[in-house]
Amino acid sequence: MSKTCNVCLVALLVFLLFPNFYLTAALHGGGQGGGGLFPVPAGKHGTVVKKEQRWSVVTAEDGEISSVKVSDGKNGFYHLQFITMEPNSLFLPVHLHSDMVFYVDSGNGTLSWVDLEKDEDKLKQVDLKAGDVYRLRTGSFFYLQSNLESDRRKLRINAIFSDSKEQILEGSSFGAYSSVSDLLLGFDDKVLQAALNVDEGVIQELKSGGKQPMIVHGVSKAENVYEVHYKMIMRAFLGSSMPNDLIDVSKNKHKNKNKDKPYNIQEAKHDVDNCNGWSLVVTSKQLKALKDSDFGVFYVNLTIGSMMGPHWNPLTAEIAVVLRGRGMVRVVCPSSLDETECKNSRFRVEEGDVFVVPRYHPMAQISFNNESFVFMGFTTTQKNNHPQYLVGTASVFQALDKRVLATSLGVSNTTMDEILTAQREAIILECTSCAEEEEMLMEEEMERQEEERRREEEEAAKEWEEQEAKRRQEEEARRQREEEEAAAKQREEEAAKQREQEAEAARQRQQEEAAARQREQEEAAEASAKQREEEAARQREQEAAARKREEEAARERQQEEAEAAAAEDAARQRQQEQEEAARQQKDEAARQREQEAAAAARQQREAEAARQQEEDRRRRQHEKEAGRGGGEGEAASMEEGEMARRQREDEEAARRREAGGRGGGTSEV
Repeated sequence: MSKTCNVCLVALLVFLLFPNFYLTAALHGGGQGGGGLFPVPAGKHGTVVKKEQRWSVVTAEDGEISSVKVSDGKNGFYHLQFITMEPNSLFLPVHLHSDMVFYVDSGNGTLSWVDLEKDEDKLKQVDLKAGDVYRLRTGSFFYLQSNLESDRRKLRINAIFSDSKEQILEGSSFGAYSSVSDLLLGFDDKVLQAALNVDEGVIQELKSGGKQPMIVHGVSKAENVYEVHYKMIMRAFLGSSMPNDLIDVSKNKHKNKNKDKPYNIQEAKHDVDNCNGWSLVVTSKQLKALKDSDFGVFYVNLTIGSMMGPHWNPLTAEIAVVLRGRGMVRVVCPSSLDETECKNSRFRVEEGDVFVVPRYHPMAQISFNNESFVFMGFTTTQKNNHPQYLVGTASVFQALDKRVLATSLGVSNTTMDEILTAQREAIILECTSCAEEEEMLMEEEMERQEEERRREEEEAAKEWEEQEAKRRQEEEARRQREEEEAAAKQREEEAAKQREQEAEAARQRQQEEAAARQREQEEAAEASAKQREEEAARQREQEAAARKREEEAARERQQEEAEAAAAEDAARQRQQEQEEAARQQKDEAARQREQEAAAAARQQREAEAARQQEEDRRRRQHEKEAGRGGGEGEAASMEEGEMARRQREDEEAARRREAGGRGGGTSEV
């Protein structure tokens, strides 16, 4: 089964196991449940976001989620969420879009998740308690359930999200996570029904749960009856190959005692520990789950009147959250080349505030004399980042040449020896009343800034008044100029009006004269036109008379031509009648000659036939007389005589035809 299919199956499974608890809105954009679009404080050195400035993501009866995005001014923005759950409450299953590294501040509960990339799609669980650090990978499905303890402490979790450097620089448009209902119920009913192979009523029930808060009251044992029902559905949908681990949500399944156990800061050995406080850093060396993650975790607990010695981080920014107490933070700009971009700053922080210190910036965190200062946070890399301390036995200056340092600081070698050897502590130092001094300096600086602001406002107001007076003077001068210009304009307009009137009178006179000239020209033109019309009329009359005479002559010619044509037609008809009569006579004579020729031919044939009969009779007679002995010679003679006779007949017939042809031609002529 592919990883993509497994994602869909797990999404479907956790939705089916909690049918009455699911969100129907997206966890970004309008809903913001996944931490999509949040107000981002201005990116500056020493960025601080107060607790009351957090963006509320979820506010429900059983818990709440708030979020911030902070910037170190260089590498983009970092997204943090603060999850608070009442005892016996449930954070509903979500699908992570980013890596999630978190710290449990208080309370206890159970984390259940499926890591599709690393754990072969098995549902895993670990118990969480205060001080635990853990990490979930991108693409995981997880949900949380807080325990119901006697002290009824809330489960509080501080988490940071990121899946890539690109997201840090550009920001994700999808938020940190999405609800399973968004992944599943976005499909049409028909598609879901075919995918699940269930009745339409089941689909309607799945989609009728309504919108629920992200954190709800915990699932009781009685509610696990859903598990049996949905196991049957999932078995029918997936077949017998469906692992039991994906369906079974019993709380004790797949709890690896060692492999997946969180790292607990409160129970671990401290990296630094003295009477002034203690600190600890968690990387993949301490917690294998942080392998390949961009984030590490640190924890600092300063007792009253203490200080985390001045230091800087060469490879990472620090994103810190104040857990308890309050303190002062001093951040020094590493360069004075551009004071507009980088200025030294000091600020007071208290429980719930978030502050960021960029890499390379020397810093010091200081507690007040009347309370401790506890904060944890996240580093932005797990590379070999070794904080560089400026004072104490761990100072980097201890490795440098003292004379060079003395020259650099402008002090004597003796003074430099005292600076390097006087402090016997390392990293966490005693600093009684330092926070109060810093607070006083901050307040004085704030007062100076306020005084400077008031002075700037007064100067701005004075400048505004001067500008306003100057503006009024200019306005008065402008008004006078406008009045003078208006009077001059009025005079010019009156003079122009008078000139226009005179010009108008002159134009009227010119128009009247032009009109008179035009009338004269029109009258002359009319007289000339009338004369031309009369001449044209006389010419038309003459032309009409000429045409009439021509028409009469033409009619006479036509009549004469008609009479001549009629006489010619009559002569032609008489000639045709005469020719027809002559032809008839010729035809009649030709027929008569033909009849005569036919009669002569008949007579000739009859005579020829008689002669033939006579010849035949003589031949037979001769044959009888000659007998049988001379038969052959006589036969030949008879044959020759017969051929001569036929030839004579043919010649005679030809002559008759020729005679008949000549007679016909003569008659036609």
